[in-house]
Amino acid sequence: MEDGERRLKQEDCSEDVLGSGILTLTNKRLAFDKTRARMMDFSKHMGDTILDATLDNVTKTWKEGLLMKKVCFIVITDEGEKTYKFGVFNTKSWLKSIDEAIENYKN
Repeated sequence: MEDGERRLKQEDCSEDVLGSGILTLTNKRLAFDKTRARMMDFSKHMGDTILDATLDNVTKTWKEGLLMKKVCFIVITDEGEKTYKFGVFNTKSWLKSIDEAIENYKN
């Protein structure tokens, strides 16, 4: 993490396309690190950072789903806009935290 950056939220979750990993929200960015787990010894290993977007590149946030609830957001990348949908434990809390972090980042 950079100087002045602090972690606001972090959760082990799954993304529709990317698979399982750890979603991290800081006061400056959203990041998703891929993980690999082994059932035999219950170990979990960190993989590559798939998503590392500053909060000013997040254009839209929302939540969706009835049974499988997801927190969703659109990020502007070098390839264009990409939509990410994460299955997190408390979508309402995540959405509120992301929106507040974006607002604070802009100010």
